[in-house]
Amino acid sequence: MTTRWQVCASRPVDYAVIQAPQLFARDNPLLAEFGRGAGSRRFVVVDDAVQRLYGQRIRAWFQAHGIDARLVPFVGGEDNKTVYAWRALARQLENFPIHRRDEPILAIGGGVLTDVVAFLAATHRRGVPHIKIPTTLMGYVDAAIGIKCGVNFEGAKNRLGAFEPPLAVLLDAGFLASLPMRHLRNGMGEIVKLAVIRDAALFRALEVAGADSLATRFATAAGQHLLDTAVEGMLQELTPNLYEDELARKVDFGHTFSYGLEALHADRLLHGEAVLLDVLVSVAVASGRGLLPAGAAHRVFALVDALGLAPDIGLLSGEAMWAAVQDRILHRNGRQRIPMPTAIGECTFVDDIHPAELASAIPFLRARFQERHERTVEC
Repeated sequence: MTTRWQVCASRPVDYAVIQAPQLFARDNPLLAEFGRGAGSRRFVVVDDAVQRLYGQRIRAWFQAHGIDARLVPFVGGEDNKTVYAWRALARQLENFPIHRRDEPILAIGGGVLTDVVAFLAATHRRGVPHIKIPTTLMGYVDAAIGIKCGVNFEGAKNRLGAFEPPLAVLLDAGFLASLPMRHLRNGMGEIVKLAVIRDAALFRALEVAGADSLATRFATAAGQHLLDTAVEGMLQELTPNLYEDELARKVDFGHTFSYGLEALHADRLLHGEAVLLDVLVSVAVASGRGLLPAGAAHRVFALVDALGLAPDIGLLSGEAMWAAVQDRILHRNGRQRIPMPTAIGECTFVDDIHPAELASAIPFLRARFQERHERTVEC
């Protein structure tokens, strides 16, 4: 007779996502609420551009609160989302010892940085607390607020990673004021994705205030409302399924075909730009299948125009997108599970996309958008 022991345990996930304006003002106590205070240490990984702009202010905050902080610069971008970058940070952390539970690692930067640093936190001593402070729009509304982390490996995005809840995510929209416009548009691709697939009210708000919010770098009340709505919508989708036990996920909209495009054009596409191309292909396919009414498809295309996102349709490749579908089938346990819009804010999941549909979407989208992209580039 075989003896069998069944181990059953659960670990609650409990972290705060907090609006944190003027986070590094010297008299702002919010960051001091997380971890030990005066006399403690912090290992702080900060985007190199953010350090140039805000490094003095960040250092001054730690000095004012009596915390010994080591600021480690990190160059963002997919090229640095690697095992080598993770290992370099691990070495520096090893040379700056921290307490295992009350001296959280800080990640201050974009989505690549917060992903790599969270993976560092997940693997150092089998897990130490970390705090994410996104400084890009992409990080603010998407990359930083969930629990996934990791690095790219052997040409595959996020192939090595973990689910590691942060101690907190602190959202200071003031960082967006110094963000280049291309990176703001990059993050807007994720907001559009969310609006099309699950939130008709957010879509309408983008139609009304999206362009002005981009122009003012979300510094207006309407811009802040867009940010808050996007964050809340993303958290509503993520929270019931943090560990992706359910593989049919609305937030995977824009994240099927885009994987192949990012791999093919690593030097030309930011993540949100690839997501937007995926969204447009999906809208074209859904409309061609009769899943999405023509009027709804027109509204999506018109919104992209109104926001000045100017997607580069010339980068679409049927072969690369189909290769990405094959990879996603493995990732989604043997099925495509591709989200397709059926109305603004509503969707279904399909398992029967075929290469010809992807190929036929390209000339359709090229006719619709290519001239606008070329005009934007010339300007």
